Amino acid sequence: MRKDQAMNGTKSPRSLVLIPAYNEAVRIQGLMESIRRAAPEMPVLVVNDGSKDDTSNVSRMSGAIVVTHPFNMGYGVAIQTGYKYALAHHYDYLVQLDADGQHDPSCIPALLAPVIAGTADFAIGSRFLGQSYRPPFARRMGMALFRGIVFLVTGKFITDTTSGYQAFNRDVIRFFSTDIFPVDYPDADMLITLHRAGFRMIEVPVRMVENRDGKSMHGGLKPVYYMFKMLLSIGVTLMRAKGKNK
Repeated sequence: MRKDQAMNGTKSPRSLVLIPAYNEAVRIQGLMESIRRAAPEMPVLVVNDGSKDDTSNVSRMSGAIVVTHPFNMGYGVAIQTGYKYALAHHYDYLVQLDADGQHDPSCIPALLAPVIAGTADFAIGSRFLGQSYRPPFARRMGMALFRGIVFLVTGKFITDTTSGYQAFNRDVIRFFSTDIFPVDYPDADMLITLHRAGFRMIEVPVRMVENRDGKSMHGGLKPVYYMFKMLLSIGVTLMRAKGKNK
């Protein structure tokens, strides 16, 4: 639903903040407070991905809607659970950010603005636009590789292909709720899929900080597995027919 629809007397568009969370009880309350300051009108959905701590209760007491997986199913499955919830509950826009405090909630309005304005279907927040951010060398090399692949396939230079700070409209929510969504590591392959399906993408400067625990889905021994799976997923994506899977 676009802004002009609300002006013409139809119902106002509904936006949702999505937070996938695993063992984030110590941070979730502070994050919720920051979101309330940045976007007080937006409800927050926390997908508790089988946490072993008190993430679910703390999230609920902090004012979030909580959906809980019975066991840990991984980041991609957690965010897709959020997409399916948003689709089923008729939300028009969705903003997703991580629970670890890396993504600054004050950027929510700027990230969502081009999507609500109708100039883009999907906005990805970049830590490299307007901010000095320097990840470790190995991760920089991986980012450069997938940045180059995305550029070769789509013709779009996206500086932060691994950013999980995103905003998108209901058409993308519906698209991501299908089996086409790459639930293992939804990064560069997802951007290529969106482009080939005809969705309009834009990159927006956002503020990010280093994860204080040093945890990352790209950390430890995971980068090798990540590189293999991402290249494989991109290959599968390129073999699919173009078009939106509605």
